[in-house]
Amino acid sequence: MILEPGDILQLKSMNLTEKQVNEQLKCFIHGFPCLKIKSSATIGKGLFRFTEAERDYYLHLWEDYLLENKTITKFVPASGAASRMFKDLYSFLSASYNIPATDFEREFFDGISKFAFYDALNKACIENEGRDVVSLKAEGRYKDIVTNLLDKKGAGYGSLPKGLLPFHRTDDGARTAMEEHLVEGALYAKNADGRVVIHFTVSPEHLPLFQAMADQKKSFFEKKFDVVYQLSFSVQRQDTETIAVDKANAPFRDVHGRLVFRPGGHGALIQNLNALDADVVFIKNIDNVSPDHLKKVTVDYKKTLAGALVEIQKKIFEYVLLIESGGYTHAQVEEMIYFLQNQLYIRHPEIKYMEDSELVLYIKSKLMRPLRVCGMVKNEGEPGGGAFLVYNTDETISPQIIESAQVDMHDPDTQKAFAESSHFNPVDIVCALKDVHGKKYNLPDFVDNNTGIISQKSKDGRELKALELPGLWNGSMSDWNTVFVEVPVETFTPVKTVNDLLRKQHFIND
Repeated sequence: MILEPGDILQLKSMNLTEKQVNEQLKCFIHGFPCLKIKSSATIGKGLFRFTEAERDYYLHLWEDYLLENKTITKFVPASGAASRMFKDLYSFLSASYNIPATDFEREFFDGISKFAFYDALNKACIENEGRDVVSLKAEGRYKDIVTNLLDKKGAGYGSLPKGLLPFHRTDDGARTAMEEHLVEGALYAKNADGRVVIHFTVSPEHLPLFQAMADQKKSFFEKKFDVVYQLSFSVQRQDTETIAVDKANAPFRDVHGRLVFRPGGHGALIQNLNALDADVVFIKNIDNVSPDHLKKVTVDYKKTLAGALVEIQKKIFEYVLLIESGGYTHAQVEEMIYFLQNQLYIRHPEIKYMEDSELVLYIKSKLMRPLRVCGMVKNEGEPGGGAFLVYNTDETISPQIIESAQVDMHDPDTQKAFAESSHFNPVDIVCALKDVHGKKYNLPDFVDNNTGIISQKSKDGRELKALELPGLWNGSMSDWNTVFVEVPVETFTPVKTVNDLLRKQHFIND
């Protein structure tokens, strides 16, 4: 790529180098190699289903761990604008008809009084239209209702981030998704000193709104749960943006001749996660929250996953210290191999041919990595990365969260693995980010940079190709130790469209 003088200044302002951009351009030209799947991970083969006794044991193990001098953090990945959540309502506003005609539109208006934002919407309609929602419906003024919901002259929800939308009704009033995460943090991630540490990644334009919500609501929940919140926010780093190209894979320029860069996808948030100083981190999406009367199952399973993480990490630390001491026996080496193969599900086809010295180095290399325990939900048609056993570049096989875009879906073996896949990850992850000596792992060292996605986009009426970095819970964590644990579907309550808030998981039936 030949840089123009203005390009050099642009890259410098973004803290990007010419080498980085050239590496990105190579990705467009050569693409990404497809991952090779050994099989799907199923119960008894890479995926654990805990008994009631095991769940109880891990839950209490976590509660004991919370009393130790450790730092627990809750990490809530990027909250974008809620406009996609209201996509169908925007379509209704631009439609040629005025009365709800689609199933989605009818469901929305039939259940409108059940939404937690109903009172705010009703108030906006009265102020702007001189009519409440019921009256506007009776007069057939459905579009006026939607306008008052979405436009800034009304409730303005179309331009708000999803995290700041009212999701649930409570005795204390409507509660936003962000507030639900404050509640969750108090219930399963309170540090020994009473702090609840929560980090939100947000879009730059929404940062002031989140900070204002934190200032407004923090003290209320601190009193309610007898905790002290330590809330922080970050945005996706500019140096994780990726260059866009045209059909010929040449750098795409805007109408002013400047290079066009696009957000590198949620995988770029590995840098935000890496900046946290915590022993254990819970990761959960902003929209995956449940109301109070359904929280217990979510809270109990969060504690269960965290307890399992603590137990596995304890064993890893014991083995690493044993290796570093040099005082291990052959029987103990065999025990470590059994742990790798049956607890972490890491297999090496040539392990039986390794010399003892090589074998111990191999074991230590696999143990000295970040650890995550992933809650996996039975696949019932929802989107999400699946649980698979995957071949790595060092010929080992290990558990991975994989999406179809990372593999060759024309390959019969891959098709078979996906057909047999029984579970997926709804971004329900608990992580351990430090080694046995208390040193933080540098998370970018464990990213598979050979994974990514190239997608078709447009700007100024012209088509372009965009590059997404390895996803946060697949490519960006591919070289982590990964344990899959089945969790009940009740712990997964996403809100992708506004009508998802009408599901039974989000309100109390009348």
